[in-house]
Amino acid sequence: MRKTLFVLIVFLAIITTVTLTIGMSHAAKPTVGPSCKQCHPAQDNVIRGTFVSVTENFKTVQVAVGSLVWVIKYGDDLKLTGIDKLAALPKEKEIAITYTGDEKTPYAVSLSVKPPAQIPEEKQIRIDQMQKLVEMGPEKGNYLLFDSRPAPRYNEGHIPHAISFAQPSFDKLKDKLLPKEKDKLLIFYCGGVT
Repeated sequence: MRKTLFVLIVFLAIITTVTLTIGMSHAAKPTVGPSCKQCHPAQDNVIRGTFVSVTENFKTVQVAVGSLVWVIKYGDDLKLTGIDKLAALPKEKEIAITYTGDEKTPYAVSLSVKPPAQIPEEKQIRIDQMQKLVEMGPEKGNYLLFDSRPAPRYNEGHIPHAISFAQPSFDKLKDKLLPKEKDKLLIFYCGGVT
């Protein structure tokens, strides 16, 4: 009886372990930052997030993926795309690192920098045009102005009449914030070229 009970407990422990691991991501740590999830699914051996810093003495690069910071070793063989040298990489820039090894000892083989957004000129608004609209106000100017920076940046200061509409919240809030009528000019601004 005890032997049967022991075998049953071991069997249940194995089944529980297998059940809990089915459906887990390929890595226990997150590999895609919140702002990257809009466009990029998780991929094996790729980390997408925002650049934190580089330590040239130890040859490591740090990438924030939400609240987690990955520390990834690299060597002279690191392939750079979108930038000439790591020292020129601005903080909080969105990057992708392809690595070998496992999540405990990742080794970067390539680092690519998100290129600046290319917006056709006819879809851009000049500062003087924007200033005139803001002076008129949304009703008279027939526009809605959206600040797509994170909420803390909006709270630090924003253009008058702007509505906080952080880019990661777009899908969740679009039906609440975007007008049903298509006759208004929609203007979005952010913290700079990304």
